[in-house]
Amino acid sequence: MSLSDFFTPIDLKRILPKDGYYTSHLGEKIAHFSADFPNIDEKTDIAIIGVQDDRNAVNNSGCALGPDYVREKLYQLFEGSYKTKIVDLGNIRQGATVTDTYFAVKTVVNELVKNNILPLIIGGGQDITYAQYMAYEDLDQKVDLVIVDSSFDLDDDGDMESIETTSTSYLNKIFLHEPNYLFNYSNLGYQTYFTSQEGLRVMDKLYFDVHRLGEISGQVAVTEPIIRNANMISFDIGSIRSSDAMGNANATPNGMYGEEACQVARYAGFNDKLSSIGFYEFNPAYDSNGQTAMLLAQMIWYFIDGFYNRKKDFPLNPKSQYLIYKTSLKHDDHEVVFVKSKKSDRWWMQVPYPAGGSMNERFHLVPCRYDDYKTAVAGEMPDLWWRTYQKLN
Repeated sequence: MSLSDFFTPIDLKRILPKDGYYTSHLGEKIAHFSADFPNIDEKTDIAIIGVQDDRNAVNNSGCALGPDYVREKLYQLFEGSYKTKIVDLGNIRQGATVTDTYFAVKTVVNELVKNNILPLIIGGGQDITYAQYMAYEDLDQKVDLVIVDSSFDLDDDGDMESIETTSTSYLNKIFLHEPNYLFNYSNLGYQTYFTSQEGLRVMDKLYFDVHRLGEISGQVAVTEPIIRNANMISFDIGSIRSSDAMGNANATPNGMYGEEACQVARYAGFNDKLSSIGFYEFNPAYDSNGQTAMLLAQMIWYFIDGFYNRKKDFPLNPKSQYLIYKTSLKHDDHEVVFVKSKKSDRWWMQVPYPAGGSMNERFHLVPCRYDDYKTAVAGEMPDLWWRTYQKLN
């Protein structure tokens, strides 16, 4: 089966501006499926995928139409100071059942990731995140998942036999999925009044990293190490405040600012580990003058900009490019080791595997902030070290 079997072409006449594209517009730079399916080879870096299925997008019917509205804005943005190697594969239309759509997304994402091509998904409902996650099942790796959302989507969908889920319950499906290949889950931007205390207790018990909107608002740089640790990211457009992104039936007054969402997207692009990203729940029926479509297009532009400015500095190769810092804690003989890249000034922390925990490595490297180093220098154990050690157990 060819990847082209899953896709329908873009209606270029609908999104093409009256005067066409300039040669430096992304619309001229991205090889898109409007007549012939684009060639995908080892030179391809990013593949854009539209998913036109909103049947399980709770209270947000209409978001299946979102991908082409985003393309219309994205294609009119100018290429940055790099040569993009991006293909737009077109749209995965909704299958006869939601399960069919999930199968198509899972198969396409899996094939692209195996070929070292980053799938960039424009949804559809956020339940598609589960299909994005299932693509990693046979890749023989643990997955670090980051979700940008104003709530935890932990509702019980009632049918654990089916792989179908909803935009408010897909996280349950991921947590209970067998085999379990989820190493860590992080939430960015949850709002406490949308979050049950039981959900918070679950996150604490599983040593997952969840961060309130108030923790990151106005200081979005604190999200960079969390994002740097992700293999896959799912971004709910409803996590952006309605004044900046009204194109979502569940939009609320509070949330990230548009420029903060763009910065998060750029951090995601920078992440050398990241192998897939999805932007979900944009609904053009609720948009005003195309503002949310333009914001999402700009977020994708920032993601691409980050991607083409990657530092490729995941430690420790070569060791000469890194500085090693060792600190001792106040109340025991334990030593915490930090690694700093000379190239990017980014920090990592070494967390040892428990005895017998890993055949090949003695420690796990987790991205951290300079503040974690200062905590250890003061003689205290960084919370990130402890939670990571518990997960390794």
